[in-house]
Amino acid sequence: MTSRERVQKTIRFETPDRLPYHLPEKHGSDIAWMSMEPHPDARLCSGIDEWDCAWENVGVSNLGEVTLFPLQDWDDLDKLKIPEISSDARWLAIEAQRREAGDRFIIARGVSIYERIHFIRGLQDTWMDIIEEPEELCKLIDILVEMNLYAIERYAAAGANGYMWWDDWGLQDSLMISPKNWREIWKPRYARIYKAAHEAGLYTFLHSCGDITSILNDLIEVGLDVIQMDQQQNMGLERLGREFGGRITFWCPVDIQNRMVQGSAKEIESYCGDLVKFLSRPEGGFMAKWYDDPEGAGHTPEAIEAMAQGFKAACSLHTPD
Repeated sequence: MTSRERVQKTIRFETPDRLPYHLPEKHGSDIAWMSMEPHPDARLCSGIDEWDCAWENVGVSNLGEVTLFPLQDWDDLDKLKIPEISSDARWLAIEAQRREAGDRFIIARGVSIYERIHFIRGLQDTWMDIIEEPEELCKLIDILVEMNLYAIERYAAAGANGYMWWDDWGLQDSLMISPKNWREIWKPRYARIYKAAHEAGLYTFLHSCGDITSILNDLIEVGLDVIQMDQQQNMGLERLGREFGGRITFWCPVDIQNRMVQGSAKEIESYCGDLVKFLSRPEGGFMAKWYDDPEGAGHTPEAIEAMAQGFKAACSLHTPD
C-alpha cells in the first residue's frame, strides 16, 4: 500500500495497512505538501506581507504576529492591496513539488477565511464587524473564498490530493465567537469551498486549535474530511472520540501545550496510544503528526523522540488482523 493509498483509506474508513503519520524527517511521512509561491496567506516571522500586514517576531517562534492592520476603515476596502493569484509565475513550483512527493499524499495549502480577516482588520475590529458591519465583512470574506475556489482548480490539475488551510477558532474552553454568528457568516462559505474541493477530487482538511466542539458537527455537515488539532486535552480525548469519532478523521500531534511540554517520555508515548485508542476506529479515522516549530512550543529533542516512537508503535499496532 502506498502512502497516498494509506491516507485515502484512512480518511474513507476503508481499513489501511496501518495508520498514516507525518513525523520528523528521519522517522518518515506519508504526507507531502504543495504550495503556490509566494503564498498569499503566508504568516511571516517579521516584515510586510502581500496584503501590507506588518509582522513582528514573537519570542523564539518561527511565527510572528500582525502589529499593523492594513484595512483600518471599511471606506478603504476598494484600496486594499489584494494579491493576484492567477499569475502563472506564482504556480511555477507546484510541478516540482508533485514530482518530489512521489507516492505520498499531497496536501495543497489554501487561504484562511477567518485568520486572514483579522490579520487585515485586527481581531477586535473583526469581532465588532460581525455585529456592526456584517455586509462589509462578508465582502472581504468572499474575496478569500474566490481565491480558494481558483486555487482548488489549479492544485487539482497539478495532482494534489487534499486541500487545507489554517483557522484557529477556539479559546481554551469555547469558540472565539458565537456559534450562531459562525453559522450565519462562515458556515455557508466553508460549505462552498468544501463542495468545490470535493467536486475537484480533493479531500478537505482544516487546522483549528482551541475548543471547537460547538461547531465540529457543522464542519462535518458541510464536508470537512480531516480536522487537524494541535491540542486536544482541553476537549478530552474520550469526549472527542465518543461524539465525533467515526464521522471525521483526526490528524493530531501529542497535545502541544500540555503533554508534550509537561509529560515524561513514558507519558508522551502513552498519550500517543490514547490518541489512537479514542480517536480512531478499526477502519481508520486517525493520522499522527508532529508539531514543526518545536523550539517555539518548548518541545525538547527527548520529547520529540518519545512522540515519534510512540506514534510509530501505536499506528502499527492498529494494523487489522
